Amino acid sequence: MIVITAPTGNIGGHLLSRLLESAPAHGERLRVVVRDPARLPGAVREYVEVVVGSHGDASVVDRAFDGADAVFWLVPPDASLTPEDAYSGFTGPAAKALAAHGVGHVVGVSALGRGTQLADRAGLVTASLAMDDLIAGTGVAYRALACPSFFENLLEEAGSIREKGVFTEAAEADRKAPLVAVADIAAVAEGLLLDRSWSGSGSVPVLGPQDLSPNDLARIITGQLGRPVRYERQSLDELRAGLVGYGLDEAFVQGVVDMKRAKDAGLDAGVVRTPDTATPTTFEEWCARTLKPAVLS
Repeated sequence: MIVITAPTGNIGGHLLSRLLESAPAHGERLRVVVRDPARLPGAVREYVEVVVGSHGDASVVDRAFDGADAVFWLVPPDASLTPEDAYSGFTGPAAKALAAHGVGHVVGVSALGRGTQLADRAGLVTASLAMDDLIAGTGVAYRALACPSFFENLLEEAGSIREKGVFTEAAEADRKAPLVAVADIAAVAEGLLLDRSWSGSGSVPVLGPQDLSPNDLARIITGQLGRPVRYERQSLDELRAGLVGYGLDEAFVQGVVDMKRAKDAGLDAGVVRTPDTATPTTFEEWCARTLKPAVLS
């Protein structure tokens, strides 16, 4: 039995789709934890067991992990909480349930940065790494998918790209860094969940095929859309003011700002890309398949 949390989200949705095809051949049953079952396609509800509720709730994870062999763990960050509460606080009930039910393997979505000089002052990333430690401390075999920023973050800029030909971030324009498609993260998770010959705890970097700078992204988007698109750097003060203006918890906002600052200082550069840590989807492919239709819609 494999339990999938956040099955209607970006990564979880891709993972569930993949496992619906591959799990039966491995003799695996699937169970999902979801707040609103109506968000699951009808065909999916026929083939998976559904536990309704939040996977941050002790009674929900107690039911969800009963009889489970493996769990896919993804925390949807709650911007109304502090980073510590949003990650470790949310995961606390699950950690107790993993131990109580003797779950053998957990694959979690986390971040790059462990072992770097920036890891202890990287805001949301620091909180995510502490969450990894909490899960590993239960004694389960644990693999943290150490991810950089996602291609999909640019979907938030689709309107600005459409209307102004501009996207913004807080990174230096020419700083190259790894980026990854969420579908590729799901593929790595699928492999680990189906082949559970691994033990102990550790990180699995998921680095995408190449490092790219914001200016590189602008050039590629320009080529895909056939019209000029440029990058504008946003200051951290502007970022902070904008997020606070949306009513987010101020400690969470500081966590975002600290994460952006650490990334711009090279937080994600601590792992060398190898054939084992690279993933296949290029930004050009993702842009043509996902960003371009979003911008032109």
